[in-house]
Amino acid sequence: MPEYPITPDKRYFVVRGRLWRQANPALDEDTRDRLVAELMAARRAVRGATAGSSEMAEARGRIDDAKVALGERGAPWWTDGAPDYNRYLARNTPYADWYAELRDRSFTAKQSCDLKR
Repeated sequence: MPEYPITPDKRYFVVRGRLWRQANPALDEDTRDRLVAELMAARRAVRGATAGSSEMAEARGRIDDAKVALGERGAPWWTDGAPDYNRYLARNTPYADWYAELRDRSFTAKQSCDLKR
């Protein structure tokens, strides 16, 4: 089971009510693994860089490049012309009903678990 709910069209996952774009599913596994490794290395470089330094700027640029290549930023990876709702609150998008239902089911499931104790 995924850690975060994924929209029915598999374009986004939801964290604290906000939509975040999924990586492009058309990427082959080797490419995806290479890009994720680069992303993680760039994040480590950010952690080790001094704030405001050229190393920080370079590392942040590497993060952006990796995220664009993965399809998480930049132009959407889908081709049907649907708008991009990356970083929008789910309740303010066409996914609002799906998200509300998901939240209702999760709450009901949690309530029923609490009642069994």
